[in-house]
Amino acid sequence: MVFSNLVFLYLFLPAIIALYYIVPKSLKNTMLLLASLLFYAWGEPIYVFLMLGTIVVNYACGLWLHSSPSEKGRKGVLTIAILANLGILGFYKYAAFFATNINNLLNTHIPVPAIALPIGISFFTFHAMSYIIDVYRRHVPPQRNVFDLTLYFSFFPQLVAGPIIRYHEVAEQFQHRTHTREKFVSGIERFLLGLSKKVLLANPLGAIADEIFALSAGDLSSATAWIGIAAYTMQIYFDFSGYSDMAIGLAKMFGFEFQENFRFPYISRSVSEFWRRWHISLGSWFRDYVYIPLGGNRVVPWKAYRNLLVVWTLTGFWHGASWTFMAWGFYYGILISLEKAGLEKRLAGWWRPLQHVYVLLAVMIGWVFFRADDFGHSMAYLGAMFGGASAWVDGQARVLLSDNLWILLIGVVLCAPVYDRLRLSLWVKTPMLLTYLLICTMYLVNSTYNPFIYFRF
Repeated sequence: MVFSNLVFLYLFLPAIIALYYIVPKSLKNTMLLLASLLFYAWGEPIYVFLMLGTIVVNYACGLWLHSSPSEKGRKGVLTIAILANLGILGFYKYAAFFATNINNLLNTHIPVPAIALPIGISFFTFHAMSYIIDVYRRHVPPQRNVFDLTLYFSFFPQLVAGPIIRYHEVAEQFQHRTHTREKFVSGIERFLLGLSKKVLLANPLGAIADEIFALSAGDLSSATAWIGIAAYTMQIYFDFSGYSDMAIGLAKMFGFEFQENFRFPYISRSVSEFWRRWHISLGSWFRDYVYIPLGGNRVVPWKAYRNLLVVWTLTGFWHGASWTFMAWGFYYGILISLEKAGLEKRLAGWWRPLQHVYVLLAVMIGWVFFRADDFGHSMAYLGAMFGGASAWVDGQARVLLSDNLWILLIGVVLCAPVYDRLRLSLWVKTPMLLTYLLICTMYLVNSTYNPFIYFRF
């Protein structure tokens, strides 16, 4: 089940909200837990048990960490928990990748497992590691109520595509959170804006990108390639930020406050700034649990650059079991290292529009590796973008631009904080949001194209 699904919008969500506000305070967490397990089981009932097994392991390790009298023992428990979490993630997400590459490298015949990837496994694994590391660092006490810990892992707004919520950020909210009309209305507004981003912008833009990326390199003109990557650049933003908006809005409806996950990244003037605005919860997770423990920038310069390359390569690998994802992460590690070495200071002296052009160009090149099927496809596509195509502009590009000009222009405008600066009154917002909901409903009734990009991570 996904948020932009008519069953979710008109059956599941209204029923859960009604039941949540009917039951007494003592049962609200139980109500949310049952709803969350039902939400996940709707699409993958078998993998509910995998998630529950992960929770049991981390619950036991959290209590064990607290009761262990020695630092050596605590480190041992932490190691066991981390290896267990990474082992589960590695088996389901990376086993086929490693088996295939070992076979290719050593000419062996290791069976390549055909394992279905549980939805959201990368997210709930990182939630698990956040919990156990925070307990180890004594940032929070272990959660003794196994049902509340299960709710932290499985809470349906953030279960399958984030944001990555740290346990210490929400631990107190499981017992003490406020429910107000203002917060509930704000949650509805945020949810409907996210739904509109997804359905009215990401889906049409995704259809354009899919059509163009499916073409062979010989069928691409430079203009067509640029239209395709521009569409994908906006699709992935509206898709993922739209999902994050919906998750944050849903959480507000139930009294929770989640951190922001996107702050208009395409208005950035450096790649470093872009990553402070894009998928903020993932970037801060790697910063606090990988980059800083490696030494961060408190080491000699070459080690700081090494740390950046390690973190960004891992960030790419987190996104998918593919060399192209690793290359995408390494590419950003190089760019950010260059900026830290002095490029960012030089950029600050550039004409401001050129700073934006630099960021957008760097990001769009990166998205080619993220979107293309393999290195061959990536390089051929980049070649078409930068003059290696048979023509700069052809009839196909003209038709694509003519048919999709309005959605492309609207997408460009709404990548900037236009709506946030309007300061509309509730009397204006309400009919506007209801209109968005009506249009989204009509679109969903008449269309089967409704993927969420980050569900496969």
